[in-house]
Amino acid sequence: MATGVRRHQTFVFAVALTAVVGCLAVLAAAQSAETPRRGGVLLAAIGADAPSLDPHQEQTFATLQPVSPLYSTLLQIDPYSYPSIIGDVASEWKISPDGLLYTFKIRPGIRFHDSSPLTSADVKASYDKILFPPEGVRSIRKHHYSAVESVEAPDPSTVLFKLKFPSASLLTNLASPWNVIFPKKYLDKDPNHFKSNVMGSGPFRFKSYTRGSSFEGERNPDYFVKDRPHLNGYKYFISTETSVRAAAVRSGRAYVEFRDLPMAEVEAIRKQLGDKVMVQQTPFVIHFDIAINNTAKPFSDIRVRKALNLGIDRYTAGRVLYPLTGLRDVGAFTRPGTEWAMAPAELEKFAGFGRDAEKNRAEARRLLAEAGYPNGFKVVLKNRNIKLPYQDWAVYVIQEWRKIGVEAEHRPLETAAWYADGRDQGSFEVVVFPTGHFVDDPDALLAPFITGSSQNWGRFSNPGIDDLYDRQARTLDPVERRKLVIDLQKIVLEQAYHIPGLWWSRNVVHWAKMKNWVAPPSHFTNQKLQDVWLSED
Repeated sequence: MATGVRRHQTFVFAVALTAVVGCLAVLAAAQSAETPRRGGVLLAAIGADAPSLDPHQEQTFATLQPVSPLYSTLLQIDPYSYPSIIGDVASEWKISPDGLLYTFKIRPGIRFHDSSPLTSADVKASYDKILFPPEGVRSIRKHHYSAVESVEAPDPSTVLFKLKFPSASLLTNLASPWNVIFPKKYLDKDPNHFKSNVMGSGPFRFKSYTRGSSFEGERNPDYFVKDRPHLNGYKYFISTETSVRAAAVRSGRAYVEFRDLPMAEVEAIRKQLGDKVMVQQTPFVIHFDIAINNTAKPFSDIRVRKALNLGIDRYTAGRVLYPLTGLRDVGAFTRPGTEWAMAPAELEKFAGFGRDAEKNRAEARRLLAEAGYPNGFKVVLKNRNIKLPYQDWAVYVIQEWRKIGVEAEHRPLETAAWYADGRDQGSFEVVVFPTGHFVDDPDALLAPFITGSSQNWGRFSNPGIDDLYDRQARTLDPVERRKLVIDLQKIVLEQAYHIPGLWWSRNVVHWAKMKNWVAPPSHFTNQKLQDVWLSED
């Protein structure tokens, strides 16, 4: 049975992925047939301000989208063939037969925007900051690289990654858009320098940043890719209000909102502007959940955590919220339809995933009474002050919990405060929590559940989860790895450490004059803008 399930899911994932890649290829081919035009400034709307400008230390589109065009990475996801991997500053690479040594050659002639050369020493310093962060430096993704023992730079053009054990997904994770290359000389002086400063080697140079208002970059005339970028620059307008961003696209004040807009807004824009706009729809490697502070009462009681899970009707949520937010698909912690996903019949055995909502609520009320809360209790649900989809999701959850006697006060926070309370300080009871990645990779998607991870906002610890995470990261057999990935998710669901929500889908509307950009299943990738051009200003 397990083999049959896996074959079916792998087939579904392969079909879905083929469809996505096929659409990207058709769109890219159609656009590449046109001759790129030089000049113009790309105008974009973005839904939040960056908590800091350092991609190594942040995990939000609000940081990555504005700064990506300013930086280079070692590898990258091919913008036109997701999820294929191509070089960026790396011109070539090889992996030793035993899988314990990765050797990368750095392209010659790359310069940072201050004209200093980019060498292997800068790559090593950047990865050392990610893998082995000094005290006082946050590294969001260091757990994705548990296999790496050391990074070495034996000469200016060579970088070596030496591994403790073979890794199932190291090469993919080295293509992370978050792993930008910083100049070593600045890191040596202050490893936190780039939280408020920018110095990269990307297709654009930093121009200006007005917090809460706008972020601008201008063309880098010394970019190492010949004849790129096409644009003279780009400018992001910042607004947390969905209606404001949609109005900006509708009026032409912005040509694109790269993240997502609700279907109602997309259809209104398309109806008004017709063939002046294009709409790209893709799956999204991100899901919206509720993190529970497992260290605080009453949430240290598994009965309370299970009751909160049982209180949410996810199937109705998908139908109700999709037109408003794009939130739609019910699943656990790996994207439904992929080879890492749990089968629906298996998932329905866990609290909150049964299809009989009234039966679930009755069980939730029974558990609350057994835990000493026959009349429910009051709780504060902290959130990010972005409507799409954070606040719509929270409103739905609050209405659902009310049906089991739990009264939740909704408390939206500005992005930096939301991260501070949730990730950094743990000063919350329950909080809206998204998990996303640039590709469907278990190392990344399951990192929020391991002990000590900065992504583990729930602050729980389970040696069984840690063991399964470590084993799946080492396992090269995809059948065995899938079993370990599923087993890990089962423990999280059984213990109700975390409240799964819904997986997102992506609807990107942009002006048709914005050429040569395709929407992958992540709003973190394909954001360098080096190939984008405008057919008219």
